Amino acid sequence: MEWRFDGSAPIYTQIVDAVKLAIASGELAPGERLPGVREMALEAGVNPNTMQRALAELERQGLVFAQRTSGRFVTESDRTVARARREMAEETVQKFMEAMTRLGIDKEGIIKLLVAEKEEKNGDSGK
Repeated sequence: MEWRFDGSAPIYTQIVDAVKLAIASGELAPGERLPGVREMALEAGVNPNTMQRALAELERQGLVFAQRTSGRFVTESDRTVARARREMAEETVQKFMEAMTRLGIDKEGIIKLLVAEKEEKNGDSGK
């Protein structure tokens, strides 16, 4: 997993978001064992307490579970993963819509941009 942190939010919340994205995208498979706290903290370049706080939050959200002697694992619940994916998608759409509104682009303009982008990506732009 690649770690990139910025000043936009506390590091532990950025870790939560990164692991959540890895789970929602399938980069981390259901039931997969996560590295230990110290190992993940070293890899991310953060304090182990920060990593522990992030993993505790992921447990609270149901995306990760701990087995006392075996470590932490990614949830095997398709429903929980789907919910996380949906929440992340909704947040992304909301940020996108806010940015477009700031640019003065209305919903019709957004739809035109999306259609044009899709056509360009699919090679259907008629060029």
